[in-house]
Amino acid sequence: MKTRPTLTPRQASRRGAAGVAAACGRRLERGIMLIECLVYISLLFVVLGFGYMAFYRSQDFAIGLRRNADDIVRALDAGERWRQDIRSARGPIRIEAGGGEEVLHIPQARGEVAYRLAGGELRRCAGERAPWLVVLPQVKSSHMQADVRTRITSWRWEIELSQTRKHARVRPRFTFEAVPPNPAVP
Repeated sequence: MKTRPTLTPRQASRRGAAGVAAACGRRLERGIMLIECLVYISLLFVVLGFGYMAFYRSQDFAIGLRRNADDIVRALDAGERWRQDIRSARGPIRIEAGGGEEVLHIPQARGEVAYRLAGGELRRCAGERAPWLVVLPQVKSSHMQADVRTRITSWRWEIELSQTRKHARVRPRFTFEAVPPNPAVP
């Protein structure tokens, strides 16, 4: 049987301190300290915060883009309807101005079609007893005028929609032109 060498108290205290320090060092190398864990959690929250912010900002831009696309589609539909009404005119087209608004009267085979801007909305009436229907909401300005040229008279409609965003880069303006039938020109 082997016997252990006896150590002096001084040697034992030195060896014990070194043993405790070595054991602590091994534990630090193997695990994660609480402070490191808190740092990683805070970095995760910062990254997730930026991700959510970017997501919601892009979602707002997508909603604004969809609204602008809907406004453009409505304006183009209204412009095509106006052009169709001008092309199917059966008499002289006239504009009434008064009371701060313009009313464009277009005689048709089945009565008269009229357009007017009232309360920021472009309205259309297709007949004497027909109601005024909203063709285009959120209109900032609308101006219809005859464009007299040498052989024909065309009609121009310039319209500007109200801006929904405060800092819009592009102003939503549209111009439509149409030529009514002219029986005097061969």
